[in-house]
Amino acid sequence: MQLAAETGLMSLRNSRKTYGTIAKYLHWITALLFLGAYLSVYYRQWFTIKDTPENWNALQLHLSFGITIGVLVLLRVIWRLTERAPDLEPGSAITHFFAHIGHYVLYAVMIIMPITGYMATGASNDFFFLFSIAKFEDTWLYTDFFVNTLGITVSDYEQTFDYIHKDILGAWGVWLLILFHILAALYHHYIKQDDTLIKMTSRKANDHEYY
Repeated sequence: MQLAAETGLMSLRNSRKTYGTIAKYLHWITALLFLGAYLSVYYRQWFTIKDTPENWNALQLHLSFGITIGVLVLLRVIWRLTERAPDLEPGSAITHFFAHIGHYVLYAVMIIMPITGYMATGASNDFFFLFSIAKFEDTWLYTDFFVNTLGITVSDYEQTFDYIHKDILGAWGVWLLILFHILAALYHHYIKQDDTLIKMTSRKANDHEYY
């Protein structure tokens, strides 16, 4: 029983050979949340009429997905900082360099998108229709720190943040990153035939080598 408990604990954590269960769930749930955020905002833009209940509900779903992504990304960053990453697959130094850069950019975008979306929106969030989350203007952080300490108001950053969130990252930036991410995974799996994709999708029989 002790061996089973230790094995279960180890499977939750990352090893030299693969990502653990926690990292995998955080990865794939984040991907699904991004899909939900896009589906809800595209549904709002393409299939609803402005100032209708359907339009408002779609916005609320989009905000709910975005806030959840923000919380989940915070957990991912904490987990990433406290856990080792699996060893890189064999490759050149330049390949490993660009792999690291790609991951840093992905994390940066996953952080920037929820922050800019939340700070630039003028609506409170009825979080998945369960409870309300105040808009940024109604929080103590905005009034006490941004306004009273920094002297910054919504009008000073709203247009810029909205442009970053919608026109730069939302419209094409995130999609390009997702495309490159998928293509890189497929390249490693089918061309290089290494374990890069396997590490995030399934466990190998001999992956119990920790630290």
